[in-house]
Amino acid sequence: MANGRLLITGGSGLLALNWACAMRREWDVVLGTHVHSVRLEGVRAHPLDLEDSGRLARQFEAIAPDLVIHAAGLTSVDQCEENPALARHVNAALARNVAEAAATGSIRLAHISTDHLFAGTRSGYREDDTPEPLNEYARSKLLAEEWVRQALPQALIIRTNFFGWGHAGRQSFSDWILQSLRAGREITMFDDVYFTPLLADALANAAHRLLERAAAGTINLAGDERVSKYDFGIRLARAFDLPAELIRPGKQSDARLVARRPADMSLDSAMARAMLGDELGRLDDFFQALRRQEEAGRREELFHAVTE
Repeated sequence: MANGRLLITGGSGLLALNWACAMRREWDVVLGTHVHSVRLEGVRAHPLDLEDSGRLARQFEAIAPDLVIHAAGLTSVDQCEENPALARHVNAALARNVAEAAATGSIRLAHISTDHLFAGTRSGYREDDTPEPLNEYARSKLLAEEWVRQALPQALIIRTNFFGWGHAGRQSFSDWILQSLRAGREITMFDDVYFTPLLADALANAAHRLLERAAAGTINLAGDERVSKYDFGIRLARAFDLPAELIRPGKQSDARLVARRPADMSLDSAMARAMLGDELGRLDDFFQALRRQEEAGRREELFHAVTE
């Protein structure tokens, strides 16, 4: 491949699978796996031991990646709240191990962080805004940023919120909406929670363009539109010609959630736009791309890509 070898941790996850699909024609893609097996056309899977940075460094040496994307993590906000030690281990300690192993091999690293790091009392958080994490998930991801930065100062740390096709064992946010509406089920979506979502492929493409420009440090990669979860669902339904009237507005403030969540997670991606000289993308364009992916077989391919 012209661009070299790309290793993505969390290889059975939504982001890794879609990232691999986006890059497999340009890179020799290796999906780093742990528990699950992955079969994806044009992509290799390789078990990784993220528990020990020394062993992982030796695995990196054997795989010989030119770039590592660290996409593994525990993303269930409520599970993190119920088990803070597990959240800290999976999200922060393993991220540090990956960064240390990359540093040992002088390998470029992009670490995937989150948009959950702030109190959510306003919109458009920038990279230099002071984090105010409300829950254990956010605290563990913030610690991961700190430890990655210490282990590998030249790493690219990406704050984002993405969507795309999931697999049979793990629905994505957009999967849940589409499958519910196709089944004729009413669903409730929060109209008091805001975010700046980005299609997984757009995230991958933007990240690679930043890495080509030797970007380092913390940077926001999010969509160009701030929308509520409810508006996201309505527009997704319309893009797929599904009955938007099945989506009912609801309030996060009324929901009985285990963990506190910010009401506004929207990110300001002006820095990334300036570096790339381009917009990151609008929601309706992402939805049309998602629909084209389904028509081209991406949904079906990923649905069957992961096994126990």
